[in-house]
Amino acid sequence: MESEMRSIGRLARDSGLTISALRFYDGAGVFGPAWVDPQTGYRWYAPEQLGRARLLCRLRRVGLPLAEIRLVLDAPAGSDTAHRVLDGHLRRLEDGLADARRELSLVHDLIDLRELSMTKTTVDRAELAAALSAVRFAVSADPGLPVLGGILFDLDGEALRLVATDRYRMAVGQAAVRRVDGERCTALLPAALADEIGALAGAGEGELTLTVEGGRVLAEAAGQPPVAGERLDLDFPDYQRLLRLETTHRARIGAEVLRRAVVEGPTRPYVPEQGEPAGGPVSLTVLALGADGELRVVADDGAAGGGDGAAAAEQELRVAVNREFLLEALTAGGGDGQLLLELGGPISPLAIRSADGAAGSYSVLMPVRLS
Repeated sequence: MESEMRSIGRLARDSGLTISALRFYDGAGVFGPAWVDPQTGYRWYAPEQLGRARLLCRLRRVGLPLAEIRLVLDAPAGSDTAHRVLDGHLRRLEDGLADARRELSLVHDLIDLRELSMTKTTVDRAELAAALSAVRFAVSADPGLPVLGGILFDLDGEALRLVATDRYRMAVGQAAVRRVDGERCTALLPAALADEIGALAGAGEGELTLTVEGGRVLAEAAGQPPVAGERLDLDFPDYQRLLRLETTHRARIGAEVLRRAVVEGPTRPYVPEQGEPAGGPVSLTVLALGADGELRVVADDGAAGGGDGAAAAEQELRVAVNREFLLEALTAGGGDGQLLLELGGPISPLAIRSADGAAGSYSVLMPVRLS
């Protein structure tokens, strides 16, 4: 029997895997020997296992996680499971490369001391005021997380993007740039300074100029005293990575219709777990998206109006979010137009956008897992 099979050392040489890797995958239940000698404990591998070992070696080289390696190796012949897993991993690698490039660009900026240069950006006052109003609700009030206690001003190309998050929701606002003098610039402003700039922007019409020079921020608008202050010397989270949502469902609904449904609809009590926002029990709103694309607020009792409630509920995607957070997001969005809700699953981030296709402002809420 041994003459027809490979020892662990020979399989390692033939497959490209190390002996220690083969032992690890055996212990993990991913790839084991065909036979183990009960006397010596030596591992022996059948000839047909070589192809599987070589595939495992390549999956290991590209950094595929252990659980996904198991999915690929065990995927039935003719199914697309393995291809979907590999495609998803490739997307993660590409996203990681984009993140690395962005970080290295910032490192180059730091090396060149570009943070000491001056960037002057001019935007419409009304657009800036609206963008600040759309994100202010998502600023964290937790003193233990000072980096989340401000609003990020990110000058990116032709837009000034404003971002705020408290880890459980994120809001993004945007104002078109009319003129810019200087390099791309990001500045994390304390909430109080952002509020002063928002008041200045909302106090009249015309343009507002933001100047970032070193750690100093200056906001100027005609007919009003300027506003100045220091930006926070903290690293804001990589919001662009957080906003990469895998959307599988979309629902279109009027903003006022949804707001009224949330206000008048049923709620579910919830006690936050450790690590979630403190403050005792909160009320959850459960949104149900049916197979027909209709979005409703439900009691999440398993009933889904009409016919067999349990069967109907199984055909729905149900997402539970903090009711107060949802209402704040709807209010911050402003207007009574149509909204587009984008969902990726019951515990995937829920994005709330304007349905008119404008880049503008939008919010992202983190759902609560329904038990």
